[in-house]
Amino acid sequence: MRSPLASSSDFGGTGTPPPHPTRPRLLVADDDALTRDLLNKLLVDAGYDVEPAVDGQEAVDRVAKGGIDLVLLDVVMPRMSGLEACRIIKGMTRDVFVAAILMAPKTDPTSRIEGLNVGADDYVSKPFERSELLARVQASLRIKRLYDQMRAARARLEKVSVRDELTGLYNYRYLPQRLKDAFQHAERHHDPLACGLFDVDRLKLYNERAGRSFGDGILRVVGDVLRASTREADAVIRYGPDEFLLLLPSTHFVGAVQVCERIWRGVGERMWPSPAGTTTVSLSVGIALFPSRDVRGKEDLLKCADLALTRAKRDGMNRVCVFQQHGLVYTPHASAERGAEEWEPIPPFRVG
Repeated sequence: MRSPLASSSDFGGTGTPPPHPTRPRLLVADDDALTRDLLNKLLVDAGYDVEPAVDGQEAVDRVAKGGIDLVLLDVVMPRMSGLEACRIIKGMTRDVFVAAILMAPKTDPTSRIEGLNVGADDYVSKPFERSELLARVQASLRIKRLYDQMRAARARLEKVSVRDELTGLYNYRYLPQRLKDAFQHAERHHDPLACGLFDVDRLKLYNERAGRSFGDGILRVVGDVLRASTREADAVIRYGPDEFLLLLPSTHFVGAVQVCERIWRGVGERMWPSPAGTTTVSLSVGIALFPSRDVRGKEDLLKCADLALTRAKRDGMNRVCVFQQHGLVYTPHASAERGAEEWEPIPPFRVG
C-alpha cells in the first residue's frame, strides 16, 4: 500500500505549532490503519494531542463529547463519509467552532469542492506533503483561536453592557428581558411575582454637601445590602441614578414585605461617616405584586411599584409602601418605635 505521506526534504522545522495556552487536541478519522498511525505520529511529534477514529460516525460521536479543536476527515469511509461527518460536526458546533480539514485524493476535485460547501475549513490532497499538512493544520488552528478570542471578547462585552460599573449590579439594559422572562414564568405556572423599587432619599443633597464620592459610596453600600438580602433567583438592578429595582419570583405579599423591610432597616440603621461627622441614610420603598387586580402585565407591575414609591416619597420618605387598590397598606417608617410595625389606612391608589 502506498503511504499517504509523500516524501519531503523540507520537513525539519515546519512541525512546531504556534504558542497555545493548552496543547490542541486533534481527531484523525480514517478507516485505513496505516494512514491513522502515520498521521498520529506526525501530529504528536509536532506537539499535538491526537485521538483516532475509524469512520465518520465515530468522529461525530467523539466531537459531540467536546474537547476537540480540529478534525482531519478522510472523504471516503464506511458507515458515514467524511463529507457527511463534516456537515454534521459543523452543524452541531456552531457555538464552539471545531476546525475541519478534509483529506481527498488529488484526482477527486469534486469531493474537495463539496467539502468546502458543507463547511470544511480546508482540505489536503492525498498523497500529501508533511510540511503542507502541518501548515494547513496550524492555519486552521489559528482561525479557531481567533474565533475563540472573539467569542470570549463578545461574552465580556455582553456582561459589561448589562452591569452597572459603580455597584456591580445589573443595569437598566438587563431589565426588559429579565422582567419578561419572570412575568411569563409567573403567568405560566400561576406563581406570584413581587417587585420592589428603592429610592435613596436626598442623595442629591448628600452629593452637594459631602461630595460625589460620598454619594457613590452610599450607592455601593445600598447595592451590597440588596445583594446580601436576596436569593440567587432574585434580580437586583440599578434602575436609575438613585433607584434600585428588585424582582422577587415566587414571593407572596408577606415575603416581599419582609425582604424589602429588611433592606430598608439595614440601610436606615447604619451610621455613615461623613466630612461633617456621622449621618444616617434612608430609603423610600414601593412594592407591587402579581397577581393582583391592577397588575395584569409586566408594565403594570413596574407602574404600580412606582406609584407605591411615589406615595412613600410624598408621605415623608423613609418608609415602605405597598400598592393595593383597597384596604390597608403596610408602611413602617422612622417615626415608629424601633422594631415596631404600623398599618396605616390610606386612600386607594388609582391607576391610569
